[in-house]
Amino acid sequence: MKKDMHSHLLPGIDDGSPDVETSIDYIRRLSDAGLKEYICTPHIFGDMFRNNEQTIHDALYRLRNAIQKEGLDVKISAAAEYMLDDYFMDLLRSGTKFLTLNGSYLLTEFPFSIPPFKLEEITFEIHNLNYQPILAHPERYAYFHRKPETYSRMKDLGFLLQINLLSLTGQYGKQVRNAATYLVRQGLVDLVGTDLHHEGHLEMLLNPRSQKIFKDNFGDQILNDF
Repeated sequence: MKKDMHSHLLPGIDDGSPDVETSIDYIRRLSDAGLKEYICTPHIFGDMFRNNEQTIHDALYRLRNAIQKEGLDVKISAAAEYMLDDYFMDLLRSGTKFLTLNGSYLLTEFPFSIPPFKLEEITFEIHNLNYQPILAHPERYAYFHRKPETYSRMKDLGFLLQINLLSLTGQYGKQVRNAATYLVRQGLVDLVGTDLHHEGHLEMLLNPRSQKIFKDNFGDQILNDF
């Protein structure tokens, strides 16, 4: 993988890495495995993680300082992963400047229980503000599993689709693995990410069996190009 565009490596601001020391440990081990560039995407959603530009950039500053002190040869930046909830709509309509990937790419996620209400209206407003929405891990939304045609519907609405590498390993269960495999085989995957949160994810990502699965699905290199 050339660039990981979805991870929770920023310390202490969501359900990912709890502190700088843990983040450095994860990055060191990923770097040793060949991954040298990271776009960290902490959660922003109303019910739990009301992160903003200040909290995210403060965490990024602390992590960059630690990376420099450790002499790690990596690039790290930050955006955010936005839950499409009422809080997101408040931000959207208040003129908030969103934290994007490489300019205009807006990483979004859906609730795991039900899809967002008025999705067409939401996506229209996102596009109207010249953002390109990315839907994070569509394979993990169980309400899509019996309606695989919905993935094409998301593309029609203008979403790029990003899957989690670990979905292909069965990390999130058989149905998620099947959905991820379907998306790959149908050519619907635009981007991939680790969605790394914790030690268990890291160990599975570095596992030789997982590496073989990634290679079988994507070849020798997994490239995220924006």
